[in-house]
Amino acid sequence: MTTNTLAELDAAVSCCRRCPRLVQWREQVAATKRAAFADETYWGRPVPGFGPPGASLAIVGLAPAAHGGNRTGRMFTGDRSGDVLFQALYDVGLASQPRSTHPGDGLELRGTRITAPVHCAPPANKPTPAERDECRPWLVREFELLRPTLKAVVVLGAFGWQALLPVIARVRPLPKPLPRFGHGTRVPLPGEPPLTLFGCYHVSQQNTFTGRLTPAMLRDVLALAAREAGLI
Repeated sequence: MTTNTLAELDAAVSCCRRCPRLVQWREQVAATKRAAFADETYWGRPVPGFGPPGASLAIVGLAPAAHGGNRTGRMFTGDRSGDVLFQALYDVGLASQPRSTHPGDGLELRGTRITAPVHCAPPANKPTPAERDECRPWLVREFELLRPTLKAVVVLGAFGWQALLPVIARVRPLPKPLPRFGHGTRVPLPGEPPLTLFGCYHVSQQNTFTGRLTPAMLRDVLALAAREAGLI
């Protein structure tokens, strides 16, 4: 399917069935549900990116959570990782409200799009390299459509960083040696228009509960990227 807009891309992503293991898992989770959400209808499909067209800042995660995005149908929505992320986005002026609970909750992002290299919830939150590569064309097309306006990218975690570099290489040259992931890493990329990558620890509970990633650390990276993107 040819996708000329982000809306067309999102619709195509939501119908994808390329990875049998991920299709089986996301649908199994949607059918069995978590007890706390037993009365809800799960999305149970690939979760597309979220945010306005013409975004100047992109945030790249890993994959939807089984009972978060896979339940609600929106990235980082309905789970504790999302609670941390959207609070920080709100604090730096990139989100209209500090909580993201469901697609109809009124949340709007300002100049920011959230996406991931894998669009289906994977077992144990661990997609395989083959599944990452199978999903890559969606992210390539997303970045092609964002290229005219995109100025900064915040990558949450090493998996997202490693997955994103081949995508970036499709639309502009990369420095050599390839930049390595690290929290607080800032990498201006060659080419036009200007684009800067920022590394940030993922907002997983493993990182936020242990203090490896604090709200202040997250806000600092988002604020730097937002300034680079001309949003604050």
